[in-house]
Amino acid sequence: MSEITPFPVDPVIMIKIRPMQERDVPAVAQLHSDAMGKSLWAKLGLPFLRRLYKGLLQDEDFFAYVYEEMGCVKGFIAGSADTQATYGRTLKRNFWELLLHTAWGVIRSPSVLPLLLATPFYFRRSHPEDLPERAAESLFCSFVPELRGKRISGHINKVLFEALHNRGRRYIKITTEADNQAALRQLEHWGFSVRRRFNFYGKEMLTLITNADSNPRIGKY
Repeated sequence: MSEITPFPVDPVIMIKIRPMQERDVPAVAQLHSDAMGKSLWAKLGLPFLRRLYKGLLQDEDFFAYVYEEMGCVKGFIAGSADTQATYGRTLKRNFWELLLHTAWGVIRSPSVLPLLLATPFYFRRSHPEDLPERAAESLFCSFVPELRGKRISGHINKVLFEALHNRGRRYIKITTEADNQAALRQLEHWGFSVRRRFNFYGKEMLTLITNADSNPRIGKY
């Protein structure tokens, strides 16, 4: 792994990043669907995504930020200090609404049913066996195509990682598909290393971890 150096922060970019609010839910749901249309949550449809994000925003361990230009949300990132607890509480608080949208999604796309049934096993399969504690997790990130490659994702990563670290989490976790070389290169530059390889949803997946306590990119700017 190459040497990890502090992240060069551009204040002009940072000022356009703010915490996600309920009014951002439609834009975030659309960004999620556009970037991750083949994923389970996206296959359940925009109504499900809007209900999911609205519910997640109520959870104390959920952190989400948007990148906004001229009043338009053009990117977002979301994560949790305790993903399993966040999903559990969100499901409990929004059970009937989520069930309704999930049922409609399954009717529209029956192939998602086996994926839904497998979802509860994600937490055990993705957790590295040698990690002594639960890790915070970066879950979703998406930008409009014209902003990719402009270092904005690096800035919003930094904001989320620091929020999770400030919540008292030493380790931060990201899972990605094993053949996503672009994501793996970016995560290596951020000091993440592969700690687990597993199969999920019929795909080979990797769990990557960084120790935020010793990561020079995760600190005050």
